Amino acid sequence: MTAAEPALEPAPTHPAVDRVRAALDAAGADGEIRWLDDHATTAARAAESLGVPVGAIANSLVFTLDDEPLLVMTSGAHRVDTDWLGAALGGRLARASKETVREATGQVIGGVAPVGHPAPLRTLVDADLRGHDVVWAAAGHARTVFPTTFDELVRITGGTPTTVVPPAG
Repeated sequence: MTAAEPALEPAPTHPAVDRVRAALDAAGADGEIRWLDDHATTAARAAESLGVPVGAIANSLVFTLDDEPLLVMTSGAHRVDTDWLGAALGGRLARASKETVREATGQVIGGVAPVGHPAPLRTLVDADLRGHDVVWAAAGHARTVFPTTFDELVRITGGTPTTVVPPAG
């Protein structure tokens, strides 16, 4: 490096993001984790920051199904219908508390990734994400995301493709 070349700043690090990167590497996923300039705690903010349709954002939402944690990877274009999905799954579906989210994922609300959890977590992957060539998921921190595909998301999570809202009409 010469005096005229600026020093490169090291990439930020965070323990949860490091666990996500390790899980992605172990699963053979290619997507590079991207640090955003600002927190992207909603699908709309993430989509705006990335310049992609909101439906291409894969929200990692933790619910409880009859008191057991359940991760639902849902398209940012809609909300999970908890009554309908709970009935479809044969139980009672409710939003998990922030404590349950942290315990189940090792991450905090707003940055929950589909992988990198302390233990495997039953996961449903919104079938509507299939309509996007690239989907973006959080990577363990509210300022991190990574690109993936629907098929890869299902594979790396061991998830089940599922319709998470009632069919129209």
